[in-house]
Amino acid sequence: MSVILRRIYAEDQPLEGNRILIDRLWPRGISKEKATLDDWMKEIAPSSSLRKWFDHDPDKFEDFKKAYQNEFNESKTAQTK
Repeated sequence: MSVILRRIYAEDQPLEGNRILIDRLWPRGISKEKATLDDWMKEIAPSSSLRKWFDHDPDKFEDFKKAYQNEFNESKTAQTK
C-alpha cells in the first residue's frame, strides 16, 4: 500500500484510490461534492493549538513533528481505554 499526499485543491486522478481529508477545518471554497472524499478524519489531525503554534514556520518543524506524534499516540491510547 502506498500513500500519496495531495492538497485538497488538486484535481482527483483516475484510479487514485481513497481520498481522505486529515484536517480539523473544512477547506475554504471547496464543496463536499467537489472534494469527492471517501472520509474526513479530523480527529487525527494536529490540534488547533498545535497548528496555531507551528504557524508553518520551518524552524519549528522538528518540534511540531514530535509534539504531533505525542498527540497522536495519546489519542490512540485514549481510544483503547
